[in-house]
Formats: sequence, structure tokens, C-alpha cells
Amino acid sequence: MTDLTRRKFLQATGASLATTSLLSAATSTPPLPSSGNHEGVVISSANGIETVNIAYQLMSEQNMRPVSAAIRGVAVVEADPNDMSVGYGGLPNERGVVQLDSSCMDGPTHNAGSVSCIEDIMHPAQVAELVMDRTDHINLVGQGARQFAIDHGFKAEDLLTERAREIWLKWRAKRTDDDRLWPLGDTVPADPALADEPRPWGTIHCSALNGAGDVGCCTTTSGLSFKIPGRIGDSPLVGAGMYCDNEIGSAGATGRGEAAIMSCGSMLVVERMRAGDSPEQACLYVLKRVAEQAQRASKWQPMLYRDGAPNFGLTFYAIRKDGTYASASMRGKPGSSKFAVADKNGARLENCAIAFA
Repeated sequence: MTDLTRRKFLQATGASLATTSLLSAATSTPPLPSSGNHEGVVISSANGIETVNIAYQLMSEQNMRPVSAAIRGVAVVEADPNDMSVGYGGLPNERGVVQLDSSCMDGPTHNAGSVSCIEDIMHPAQVAELVMDRTDHINLVGQGARQFAIDHGFKAEDLLTERAREIWLKWRAKRTDDDRLWPLGDTVPADPALADEPRPWGTIHCSALNGAGDVGCCTTTSGLSFKIPGRIGDSPLVGAGMYCDNEIGSAGATGRGEAAIMSCGSMLVVERMRAGDSPEQACLYVLKRVAEQAQRASKWQPMLYRDGAPNFGLTFYAIRKDGTYASASMRGKPGSSKFAVADKNGARLENCAIAFA
């Protein structure tokens, strides 16, 4: 064997051993603590106080599986014309067309479904559920997703409300060439193209755990307002906008989708819980990882990182199989960021942990 061949062989063997060691560590699941809420719990972003209440009742009173309960819960937000970040009433893309993204995942089967850039369908999370249950695909996009929904009985309808249209027209009248690189802040900043009105953005994530210890989750959104047509964020991407593992728990994200995508954030939260982190520790760990990534990227995109912290909002939500739960946001003052929770004690808002206060 020549020196060159031997060197390649040793390099390949070393890489294989390292990969095997990494996989062994990742699949070694420590026992979860016995304490926790074993009667079930549902969490969501702060715009889901009604969502978590509905989902919890569907699980506890009708024995609905967690993923379906979460999907029925977010439906109230998808149908709310006053929530301009999800479904009906959501802000359109730069051409004035509402395009929706959604995904869901079922813990017991470890199956998932999602739709991206779907138009004219008010409840994309329910379409994602059909993709999960009735196909062997994971993601349907655009016209294919729309036709799939119509074929399964969904009604095509105009999702652009007059209020959303007015905001889009105001933005379009004063837009600049830099709008596609608009910097997201930790709070919604004033947008000059909207005469200094806030530029709405948002999403809803919902994770659910039932009394049997099964988990499920979904995330649904109209995405970044005035986005380039065809743009998808993290919401329809398994492992980014949401992820669950029935052995460990469930997690999801809202905020800057690109950051959640590049960090595989929701899956990483679940894997940190697998390694022994509490839900809060796991969420904060991933936010710090995202911050490191943003700091490196700021060499080319200086708007991403300012004053020692990321210059954008991102929040993770997590439930562990033992019933413990938490949420953590990238930036803000203590108590400034909330998330919704429902359990045997009812529905309420609780404080998110803050990575950079």
C-alpha cells in the first residue's frame, strides 16, 4: 500500500469511526425525569391562547391525537382576519398574493406533512395533515398543494382582506430596491414604506402532549410580509419550523425563518432535550447557537448582528415527554415575551426566557 493510499484509508477510517461515535452518542437517550404534568399540556406562541385551550380540550375530552388537536387549535388563528401573520387576513407577498406555509408532525408514527406557497386555502395546516396521512410525500408546493386541497374538499377562497390590501398598497407605493433585504428587529420596527407604521410579521406554532405521553405539533403562517413570490420560511420545513420525537418531546419556532432553517433549530431543541437539557435549557442553547451563526454571518450581512446580539427576533417552544415545557426568545426585557399554555389548570400566558436581555 502506497503512502498516499494508506493516508486516504486512514482518513476514511477515522471519519467513519467519528461518525459512528457521534451517532452512538446521539441515540443514547438518558431516562427522563419522573416529575412533570402527566395529564397533558399544550403550548403555542402568544397569539394562540384560544388555540391551546381548544387543543387541550380535544385531547382530554375527545381523546384526539396530539397532532390533530394542535391542527384544530391553530385553525382559529388561520381563520382570524385580525391576525395578519397567519391564514385569512395574512399579509401578501410583494405582488399582493397571500401564500401560506404549514407543516405538522405526529410523534407515534414519526410521520410529517407540509404545504408551501399554497394559495386560496384558509387552513393549510389541515392540508398538511392530509399530506401526512394520505400520501407517502412530506411536502407539496404551490399549485400542486392547492389542487390537492381542492381534490380533498377544501374550498378555494380569497384570503386577502381589505385591511391587508390597504397595507400592501401603502408599502408598494413607497417601496425601494432595498426592501428585499429589510432588517428584522427584535420588535417590529417602523417601516418607512408604511409611513412609519409597524410592519406586521409572525406565525403560530403549537406543540401538544397527551396524558399517554404522545406528542404532536404543527406550525402555520402567511410568512414574511411582502416576501418574494415563492419564498418559504421555516414553517413548512420539518426540523426547522417544527419537529417532534415521541421518545423525547416536541419543539417549534417563530420569528426569523431563515435563522431557524440554517440552525435546524426545532430538531436541535429536541436533540438537546434528548441529551438531558430541560426545555428551557434546550431553547436557550439553540438561540445561543443561532447568535454565533449570525455573528459570523455579519461580516457579509452587518444588519444581522448589532451591539453584541442578533438584530432579529426568534422564539423556540418546547415540551418534553415528562410534561415539562418552556419557551425562549432571542431578545427583549424579562417579561416582555410571552407564550400560551393550557393544562388541567386552564389556558394562560407565561413568560419566555430571554437569551439576550
